Amino acid sequence: MHKTQLVVIGGGPGGYVAAFKAADLGLDVTLVDPEANPGGVCLYRGCIPSKALLHVAKLLNESKEAHHWGVQFGEPTIDLDKLRAYKDGVVAKMTGGLGQLVKARKLNHVRGRARFASANTLDVELVEGGTQEIQFDHALLASGSRPAVPGVFRFDDKRLMDSTSALALEDIPESLLIVGGGIIGMELGQVYAALGSEVSVVEMMSGLVPPADRDLVKPLHACVEKSFTNLWLDTKVTAVNPSDAGIEVDFEGADGNAFQHVFSKLLLSVGRVPNSDDLGLEHTRIQLDERGYVQVDGQMRTGESNIFAIGDIIGAALAHTASHQGALVAEILAGHSKLVFEPSAIPNVVYTDPEIAWCGLTEEQAKAEGIDVKVARFPWSASGRATTVDRNDGLTKMLIDPSTDRILGVGIAGANAGELIAEGVLAVEMAALASDVQLSIHPHPTLSETVMETAEVYYGQSPHLYAPKR
Repeated sequence: MHKTQLVVIGGGPGGYVAAFKAADLGLDVTLVDPEANPGGVCLYRGCIPSKALLHVAKLLNESKEAHHWGVQFGEPTIDLDKLRAYKDGVVAKMTGGLGQLVKARKLNHVRGRARFASANTLDVELVEGGTQEIQFDHALLASGSRPAVPGVFRFDDKRLMDSTSALALEDIPESLLIVGGGIIGMELGQVYAALGSEVSVVEMMSGLVPPADRDLVKPLHACVEKSFTNLWLDTKVTAVNPSDAGIEVDFEGADGNAFQHVFSKLLLSVGRVPNSDDLGLEHTRIQLDERGYVQVDGQMRTGESNIFAIGDIIGAALAHTASHQGALVAEILAGHSKLVFEPSAIPNVVYTDPEIAWCGLTEEQAKAEGIDVKVARFPWSASGRATTVDRNDGLTKMLIDPSTDRILGVGIAGANAGELIAEGVLAVEMAALASDVQLSIHPHPTLSETVMETAEVYYGQSPHLYAPKR
């Protein structure tokens, strides 16, 4: 039996940040996770390996586009083993670094899978065999999520991939169907298209990346229409039949039109479900909603006052959100009892090419909730920096309260949007006015200027876009 002040269940970006922060604040911490080093899905099978592959995809695409600028490259040769080794090396470097930090902080790292025996006791099934009992004062649930698998796709065939197997990069299929036009589907679709697969996408909704405003999605839609073989919107999959010829898929469009195609492989990307079904929660007073998400209050506290939960398992499905929630819990346990999690702006980023990023209020939300806003847009066709890098397809927008000029939301589509959105997050969080951004000198020529110029558009004072305020 082992006793600890805080046990953290799950070593992802939420769990390990909470464990590290709590240890730094003087708590005795035990981290339970099956992997040799922390990292979770994000580092091992998600955010990090996908970005490594997207970097390669961007290079491949730029080598093809370079002839527009007077530079010719030969047809690239892809060494799949070396590419896979590069991706795995990135993962190993980052997770190995976290392992060193575990040792430096003298954390008790238990490799295994935990289940609650009570509100103060865990039974851990150890990776090396056997079990261990852990008694704790406080616990933090950060067990993450896994890919959702609707009934029609529940069959055993290696040609059916989820995001994890797709990132393993076993081969480059001749043809690939991606079911789901959301963030993961679009990112992996661009990777496989750049590597040489004929990629098709089917999406039940009327547009790609449904959470984002339509004007931000437009540049990405235009790009994938050219690079993907098929793009079927308002279409659902009605049947999937593996055969020797491939995976036969039946579709039905919004008009009821049915059709069929055969693909070498299929990538299922229709969302994720929380890992809350095998944690022994029945031995506690922790409550789940109808979708299996753990219910928490503003301090991430569950129905058991000494047990907290963060990240995917509560529906906060972003690594950076989970990290902030984990740090908050550590602060609360260290004595800062009045803290609550109430950010004004959580950034969302789609790491496609072009990227999409937004924070705070979206235009779709404003319409749905009847919030009066003024929307200022600055097209990158008027940006000097965007023109020099041949990326005029971008857009920067702000949602502004017309009565106060306060910035309520920011959206960016274009190259490096994920880097640029941080300024928007800061503006929304600190309740900045459009004039604050307008009067902050931005370097020229940069893409960051488009944020300043969007504020200038709001006042009808942009030197590069004639749009006088009415």
